[in-house]
Order: sequence, then C-alpha cells, then structure tokens
Amino acid sequence: MPNTILMGAQWGDEGKGKVIDVLTSQADVIVRYQGGSNAGHTVIAEGKKYVLHLIPSGILHPGKQCVIGNGVVMDPFDLLKEIDMLRGYGIEPDGRLFISDRTHMVMQWHRALDKADEAHRSHDKKIGTTGRGIGPAYSAKMGRSGFRVGDLLRPDFLDRVSEMCVSTNLRLSKWGAELLDIDTLLKDYAKLADILKPYITDTVVFINAADRAGKSILLEGAQGTMLDIDFGTYPFVTSSNPTAGGACTGSGLSPRRIDRVVGVIKCYTTRVGSGPFPTELADATGEHLRQKGGEFGATTGRPRRCGWYDAVVARYSAMVNGVDFWAMTKLDVLDEQPTLKICVAYRRDDGHIYETFPADLSALERCTPVYEEMPGWMTDTSKTTRYEELPLKARAYVERLVALSGAARLGILSVGPARETTLRLGI
Repeated sequence: MPNTILMGAQWGDEGKGKVIDVLTSQADVIVRYQGGSNAGHTVIAEGKKYVLHLIPSGILHPGKQCVIGNGVVMDPFDLLKEIDMLRGYGIEPDGRLFISDRTHMVMQWHRALDKADEAHRSHDKKIGTTGRGIGPAYSAKMGRSGFRVGDLLRPDFLDRVSEMCVSTNLRLSKWGAELLDIDTLLKDYAKLADILKPYITDTVVFINAADRAGKSILLEGAQGTMLDIDFGTYPFVTSSNPTAGGACTGSGLSPRRIDRVVGVIKCYTTRVGSGPFPTELADATGEHLRQKGGEFGATTGRPRRCGWYDAVVARYSAMVNGVDFWAMTKLDVLDEQPTLKICVAYRRDDGHIYETFPADLSALERCTPVYEEMPGWMTDTSKTTRYEELPLKARAYVERLVALSGAARLGILSVGPARETTLRLGI
C-alpha cells in the first residue's frame, strides 16, 4: 500500500477507526500524528468492540508496528489504562508500540486547569472541551513549558513536576478549584519512567528508516478538518492540526513521501460540543439519526448533534487536505429516510451565496443552508456486500455526494459498524 494519510473531513466522529482498521491490513507501520485521549476510535471486529484513544487502531492486527507520534499530546496514565485494556483482550503491545521521545505529555495539572477554565466560562463562551487537558497541554507546548516523553528519563524530572504543581495550585486556588495532591502525584510519576521506558523511541528515525526499507506507512488522524486549529470553526476547535498537513509535522515524515490522502466522511453530518453547525436538525429526524447511528461520543458519551450532509464542508475539506479518495460511512443510517437533503451552499440573509466555508462565524450565523432533495431508498442496506447490490436510489445518493464534494473519488463505502460491512472500490 502507498504511504497514506487518513483524516476526518467533518467535525470528527466520521468513523476513522473503522476505516483505519480496514486499511491496516495493507500497511506495515501505523502512526497516530495528533490529538490526545479526547479522541476515541471505535473498531468492531468479529463481534468484539474496541475503543482506542491513543494507541493506533493497527495494534489490533498481529505483526503491525504502531507509533504514537510527536504531534500527539499523551496522558501517560490514560496510555497505561489502554495497554492494560489490550492485554485483557489478549493483545500484547510490547515490541510493537513505539512512543516518540518528542511527544508532549498531558500532565495532571493540565487536566485541572482545563476543567477549571471551562467551568468559569460563561455559557456562550464555553468551548465544549472534554476536560482532559488537551488544550492546556498544547498551550504549554507552544509556550515552551511542556513536558515531553523523553523527559521521563531525565534526573530532574520529579523536581520539575513539583515546581509545576506548586505554581498550578496557586492558580487553582484563585479560582476556588480543587488543588493538586503533590505528594501523590510525585509518587505516581516516579513509577512512569520504568513502565514506559521500553516504548520510548526516536520515532522520526524509526519512521523514516521504515520508509527507506520500502514499508508502507499509514498516518492516522484524530478529530476532523472542521476542528483544525487553523482551518476549523475557530474558536470552537481542537488545539492541533487534524488536517493532512498535520500528518507530516506530527510524524516527521516528509510531505514528499506521501502518496495519497483518504478523507473519511459520513453520509450525513455530526458534531460534538459548541460551535456553528449549519445543517443541524433539532427535530425528530435529527434524533432518529442520533439513535440509529449510535451518535454518542466514544470518549465522553455525549450525544452528538446531527444534521444533513454538508457538501460545502466536504468541498472545503477536499481542498485543504488534497483528498484523493473518500471513505464514506454510515450509509445504512439513512435507510429509513423517505427524503434526503444535501446542503450545496449557504445563503446569507442579504442574498449572498457561500459555496465554500467562511472564516467569519458571525457571517455564518446569518446564513441558512441551500438544499437539494433526493428520494430515499427505504430498504435495509446493512447486509450489502457489493456496491452494485445497493438500491439504485442509494447509489444515486452516494454518487451525488461524491460529485458535490470535490475532485476526490469514492474509495470505501461503509454500510454498518463492523469490519465486515465495508465495501471497497479500487483502494
């Protein structure tokens, strides 16, 4: 398989875990390149459900090498829980899991600050974070006060932890928030170095050596394009770059070594948390999509907001990421809809038409979606094994989505949550 970036094309939760799981069979090395344990990738295989937050989904395939790249912010305690969870399923990560020594860590004070900051925001200013410390960890990284995985091996590590705990408690006390238990944290962090030392690697060298050896590399993103810190619905975004460009900065693999980009996109649209969502359905149809699609966060359990397919978002994502193939998911969730709507543009209240996504969210608030309508197929598609077996109306809908969503071709179509319900079309 050529070196591949796989990224989300909407607001996350597009089904990347499943698509990564499918493509992993052709890859040698799978690299997670950004985000933290605020993201959850769900894979259902042979009747078992796995939810991974930090370790690449490729770990579920024997013999695959998996990397947590330097663009990730990793909570080491979350990682240990995930390793234990895998071992409980009989999956041993030792010898197959590599953590970049440049990966920044989410420290316990980042979690405390994240929760305290969100709690003190007024309702209309809340970001909708998971409270897992992701934003503060990325802020510390950019502010050059972060802790990297390699720091676990430094002799002054615990001294630095103590200093940060003291300064954080001063901030928390001003907010009236619960203080950190410094003695307990120092004991907990003292144990980490010995446990994680076998996994810590210069993964920039590791990944590039694998590439030179002719191995196939799959770069796995979390969240989605519309949550990108630069290109998403700022400030209602995550703190990293889920877009294709983030794959190179988050792994150390040169852009010249990338062969293709696969964009994962639902046949409708969802988002979690606050922020604009032009096609949102706050009605019975939206609730039907939520229930039938199981639209509840894999990390938080929060119900996702649901709406019609947004081709404006899709075209924007295709442009920003250079998508070569679409992996479309959850077609089966639409099986019971007699009429389907597709957003093809936004109309502002003064008549102006947007065919691409505007940066100005105040302008977006003045817009309403411009919809095309198509007939539904009212037939169960979840047992379909070949694209040609789909109802003609279902195929017409999919083909219209592809036509409206940029120059990318359809490479994968998913009609159910399990690994086996995946139709591959030339990818």
